[in-house]
Order: sequence, then C-alpha cells, then structure tokens
Amino acid sequence: MKRLYTYVIFGGLLLLSSCAPQPEAPQTEPGRLTAVPFNAVQMNDSFWKPRIETNRSVTIPANFQKSEETGRLSNFARAGGLEQGSHQGKHYDDSDVFKIIEGASYSLSQTSDPELDAYLDDLIAKIAAAQEDDGYLYTIRTLGAAKGHPYAGDERWDYLVHSHELYNVGHMYEAAVAHHRATGKRALLDVAIKNADLIVANFGPGKNHDVPGHEEIEIGLAKLYQVTGKQEYLDLAKFFVDQRGHHENRTKGGVLGAEDHGGGPEYAQDHLPVVEQTEALGHSVRALYLYSGVADVAALTGDDSYLPALDGLWRNLVHQKTYLTGGLGSSRKGESFGPAFGLENATAYNETCAAIASILWNHRLFVLHEDAAYLDVLERTLYNGALSGVSFQGDTFFYPNPLAADGKTEFNQGSATRAPWFATSCCPTNISRFLPSMPGYLYATRGDDLYVNLFAGSQAQIETSSNRLEVTQVTNYPWGGQVDIAVKPERVEQFTVYVRIPGWARGEVLPGGLYSYLGDSPGSVSIEVNGEAVPLDLERGFARIRRNWHGGDTIRLQLPVGVRRVKSRPEVTENTGLVALERGPLVYCVEGVDNGGSIEKAHLTPNAKFAVNRRDNLLGGLDVIEWDGFTAVPYYAWSNRGIGAMAVWLPWEE
Repeated sequence: MKRLYTYVIFGGLLLLSSCAPQPEAPQTEPGRLTAVPFNAVQMNDSFWKPRIETNRSVTIPANFQKSEETGRLSNFARAGGLEQGSHQGKHYDDSDVFKIIEGASYSLSQTSDPELDAYLDDLIAKIAAAQEDDGYLYTIRTLGAAKGHPYAGDERWDYLVHSHELYNVGHMYEAAVAHHRATGKRALLDVAIKNADLIVANFGPGKNHDVPGHEEIEIGLAKLYQVTGKQEYLDLAKFFVDQRGHHENRTKGGVLGAEDHGGGPEYAQDHLPVVEQTEALGHSVRALYLYSGVADVAALTGDDSYLPALDGLWRNLVHQKTYLTGGLGSSRKGESFGPAFGLENATAYNETCAAIASILWNHRLFVLHEDAAYLDVLERTLYNGALSGVSFQGDTFFYPNPLAADGKTEFNQGSATRAPWFATSCCPTNISRFLPSMPGYLYATRGDDLYVNLFAGSQAQIETSSNRLEVTQVTNYPWGGQVDIAVKPERVEQFTVYVRIPGWARGEVLPGGLYSYLGDSPGSVSIEVNGEAVPLDLERGFARIRRNWHGGDTIRLQLPVGVRRVKSRPEVTENTGLVALERGPLVYCVEGVDNGGSIEKAHLTPNAKFAVNRRDNLLGGLDVIEWDGFTAVPYYAWSNRGIGAMAVWLPWEE
C-alpha cells in the first residue's frame, strides 16, 4: 500500500507558506500528520529563547566573519568576476556559506533584522554572479583550481565520492527555500532552480548514473520540489536514493570506495541498495543525511517499500550504537558509527553534525509513523548531543563531543575545548542553521487533532483542517516537570490533543533497552484539564485527550523530574562498573572546576542522597546535582569555564 503524507520539509518538517509559489504544488492525502511551521511558534521561555537570540546576534555574525576571513565569501565574488583573486580554502567550503544563509533566513522569520536582510541580499548577488551560464555552481572549478586537486576532480562530476559538488548545491537548495519562505524574495531560489535544472538534465535514467559520495542533495531536491511543484526534482531525489549500491551503470564514479577515509563502499553507504541495508555503516553524517533523504522520498512518493529498511536502520542505531547523550558516530576513523556496543567515552567522536542530522531524521520518522519513540530520541539528542556543540557565548564550538576528558588531551581537531572555527567548519555552520529552526519541532497536526511533541514556553498559532488554535505553553522545562498547555480554538469543536509523555518519565531511557534506570522512582505522571484529573490514556507514547475544546481550556501535565541513575547493557564493556546521572531529559556530568579541580574521586553509591540546587548565576542559570561532596552539571554546559576534566559515567560502588 502506498501512502502520501502531508510532509513539508523546512529545517525540520514544515508546511508550505503563503509566499511560496504553488501552481504545481504536490497534492497530499488528508488526515496525515503535518508538522507545524517554526514561524508559527514564538518562543518566550528562559531556556530556548536566549539561545535562539544568541544564535542570531552572535553565532551567525561570527560564522559570516570567519567565512569572510577564510575566503569563503570572496570565492563567490571572484568566481563572478566581481573581484580579482584565486580560490581559497577547501572544495566544500561553499556549503558553509549556504548553511549560514539558511540559519539567517530562519532568524529573519522570527526577528526583524534589516541589517542582516541587506547583508544576505548582497551575498546572494555574489552567489548569483558566481553561477555559470548553464547553472553550474562550484567556485573551485570556476576559478580554475579543481584540475589536479586530489578531491575536486578534473572535470565536472568525475569524482563525486569526494568532490562535494552535489553536496554543496544541496545545501544551497535548502538555503534558497528558507530564504524564499522567510522573505518572499526569489533571487537565491532562482539560482537554485537554474542549478537543479542543470543537474536534472545531466543525471537520471539514460544519463549519468553516478551518485554523490556525500549525501545531502536528496534533502535539498525534496524541499525544492515542494516549493516549485516540479516533479523532476522529486524524481531525481528518488533516483539518487535508488542508485546507491547499484554500480553497474556508473560512468565515472564507479563504486564509492574511500580507502583514504576509512573503508570501502560502506563509508558512503554504497555497499547495498538502500532497501537492503540493515546496519548503519560508514560516515555517520553522510548516512544520516541519506536516511533523511530516503524518508523524504518515502513520504512524498507514498512508497512504503523504503520503510522496512529505515525502521531496521533506526533499531540498529538506537538499540546498539547510540550514546547516552544521543550522540552518534563513535569512531574518529572515517567519522563512522563503529561496531555494535563499541561506545567508548574519551575517544567518542559524536560529531555535532551527526547529532543534528539524527534530529532531522528522527523528526521525519515521527511524521511517518506517528510514534513518540522517535521524539524520545530526538529530545535526548536535542538537549545533550546537539546543544553541547555550541558555547553559551555562541562563538565557540565542539566538533566531536566525547563523554569523558582529562582536560589535557586534544580531542577537538587540535583543541581540548570548544574552538571558534575549524579547517572543516561544517559544525559551527550547522549549529547556526539548526537552532532557529527548533520551534518547528514542538507541534504537529493531523486533521483536526493536535500533537504536543516538546515542551517549551511559547505561543503558537496553529491551523488544523477545520479550525484555528492558539496554543500557549507555560513551563520551566527542562528544570521543572509542570507544563501548562492552554488550547484556545477559534470555535468550540471536538478533537483530540495528543500530549507526549517522554520515555524518561515512563521509565525508559531509550527504546530498545541499551540503557536502563537503576530502580529510582521519582514519581508518576499526571494530567489535568481545567483542574480535574483525566485518565492517562496512552497511545504510541502520547496521552490522548478527546473532548469538546473551548477557549480557556488548559491542560496541566506533571512529569516526575527527579534524579535517576542509569546503567548500560553489559555488552557496552566500556561502562562496566559505571553509572551515569540524569534528571528529566538532561544527562549530567562531573567537571573538575566544580570538584576541587579533579574528578578522580567522584563516584556513586546505592545510598547516595541527591540534592538539586539552582545556580542562577552559573552559565545563565543551571540546576546542579550534589551528593557526598560532589557536584554534577548538565552535559551540554561542560567546558564553558575553561579546560578541565569531565566524565559522564562514574564508578559505581556497591
């Protein structure tokens, strides 16, 4: 059976906006899950709003400044004949500029910023000038620096395993759609369309069968399809997905081996056709972008044949290869997933980009399956594995995110703490585009029904199939477990509100049992509507509340935010005899700065008495856990007060 989802992708997954041209927009089947657009949700809490604002006022400008200093912006001006000079940097640096534009566009939808708006107009003019007459856009080749380059390839598209030609423009498509939706302007969208038309003319059945070594264009083509309605874009995304593992018709690319980057075709997920893949292998970011692209194709074509593979890959990752923080990609060699249960702590790679890609993929799977299990993985990764990638100041970043550090060993591309930039700066630019899209993960609708996925102080204007809702959340989450959700429909109507009950509140660390709680029972979950208790009617991880909703109706959710001790499955030998601490969705760690400069004596015992204390003057306000003279802080907050030792997993003394 084929299913067609109301599934529009923007940052996470979003609806078509009124400014987008829709004469050929794809038809969707009613009654399917639809994510509420991020620009329909205004954040007003003390946790996420300051971070999103810091991203706009600090992170994005810092990223643009570094791009100017390193020649990333000059490459476009020089390729367009606007200034003299040769190519600077790496063959994939164009993609960083596109990602920052995407993040800046999201930010413009939330906050008026005329200076940023004008800056983007000027930059987009340079990008348009750099585009060759037939639509080709790859500054290193236009500037004559590709010939003889070890990765760029002498001719167009003749070394796709590493050239990043298609990867770069995939990010350009995402940026173009974001900028068009945010501003209504077409300048970058027209560049993207011209380039995509060139790619369509050269790749596909009866044409070039080579596929990109670094996946991403599949996601970009799906977004471009949705804003233009051009079927050939979706067809090409599907073609690229379906050609992986099929080497027989390749013209130049052959098998996507990568011996110099950690392996053969598994490195680029080219070892088997996608529908036959059962284990997540190879470069983690490449893989997760591919899986996201496959989910897009499955949703937009209604083709269920991809779902068994997607589901099997998800189980493989979540049940065997995911760190407690949600991090993915244990091995530095090839930036790859590593073996099952091979979850080393101090050497964990856990690239920030992989955490972001995991969030994108899990959100897509939630939309496909309407199951909160995917949101449980998403939330864990959001608050821990991804948020740790940027400092509180917003101008330094982690590339790897280990779960232990001695305060001396360099683990972060030559640094023992966050750095302002890297030779390969995919992570800082990915952070800049991800954070302002976060409001788009809070809600979804299906017909008349509302799904509350995540909890954050906010106000949203939401359209269902027959009504308009004003939904307001008031909460101190993640520090507190009380969430008040006011639902105000434009007119009284019967519908269902689905409120997610997080796995951690139901006694499940992650689906699949890779981790488990050590018997701590901080309390139970309760729900009230207008002050009256309602039964906890769970359906796929959501509390189901069906009633006639009136203006002023308020749901009060009470989640048991208490300290929990966590252990790993015995197969994770790295964590034998070790236990970690959590509170709500947050993983905690110990740092030397809070424990007399050393963490060597920090340990946990069955009789430890935990105290949770608020530190309003610490890094914008934190709840710390204290016991037996030790102090733990949220993992995302570590290494913000200088270089020092850190550990998530602590010795457990019976």
